[in-house]
Amino acid sequence: MPIYVYWGEDDFAMEKAVVTLRDRILDPLWTSFNYTSFPPDQPDSIVQALNQAMTPPFGAGGRFVWLINTALGQNCPDHILAELQRTLKVIPPDSTLLLTSRNKPDERLKSTKLLKQFATISEFSLIPPWKTELLVQSVQQVAQTIGLKISPLVAELLAESVGNDTRLLYNELEKLRLYSGGRNKPLDVNTVSELVRNTTQNTLQLATAIRTGDTPKALGILGDLSNAAEPGLRIVATLIGQFRTWLLVKMMMDSGERNPQAIAQGAEISNPKRIYFLQQEVKSLPLQQLISALPLLLELEVSLKQGASETSTLQTKVIELCQICRRT
Repeated sequence: MPIYVYWGEDDFAMEKAVVTLRDRILDPLWTSFNYTSFPPDQPDSIVQALNQAMTPPFGAGGRFVWLINTALGQNCPDHILAELQRTLKVIPPDSTLLLTSRNKPDERLKSTKLLKQFATISEFSLIPPWKTELLVQSVQQVAQTIGLKISPLVAELLAESVGNDTRLLYNELEKLRLYSGGRNKPLDVNTVSELVRNTTQNTLQLATAIRTGDTPKALGILGDLSNAAEPGLRIVATLIGQFRTWLLVKMMMDSGERNPQAIAQGAEISNPKRIYFLQQEVKSLPLQQLISALPLLLELEVSLKQGASETSTLQTKVIELCQICRRT
């Protein structure tokens, strides 16, 4: 099908997929004639894009039309739906229409049902930061893609260091590839530790300071992360993952579960050897405090996504979280 829908919050992975699709369709010599993109704020962008998609390409290659960050999957007026119904089924095979959005298409809309009928739909969602096995798999897949040999320990270290930041993962692996100079022997963990930026570890230290209710230390670590230009949403994602893990471990401990393998499976932890240390971390922390912390973290994530001041919002919520964890 010449129609594609890409959606999800992993902007970097989506960008790479868009470039791959665009390069496959367009002839480099005819790009200026056959490539058109429509930003979301352009009036009548959907109708114009459909008209462009119906226009035969000039010269060699195909035509590529891109609706950027479209809201078509969330809101589709009747006149636009009529245009879609009229056009999608007759777009010529040498034209490609791409629609991208951060939001999942609403399954209830007639426009979504129509797109599912005529389009190839691909999801580019971020891996949840607590799904360590999937993060490690992602590291291994990207390393294989760029031709870099890494050991399982290095893959785990990279997953811990970059989390679900696909752009940072590619940057760090490319740096390691250049450093290795094409050597067949995988890099050792100590070398990778020195080369890879590990702000995730600092964020885990922030989580520990919050868990112990140490407000001055937590604010100090938060300041260090801000000075290192660590994105607020990435800090929050790591905190949510860590507090979620602590909560699941604590719930299973309070239920009487003692088997490390069972706790690891229930808490979605790939390495059961971590369970002993996690148990020690939450041993003296009441379950209710961990339950109370997660809604605050989710509020923080929503506030940042809605454009709240990053520094002051993070500081305020960190203080509130410390106060919750300090209660006895």
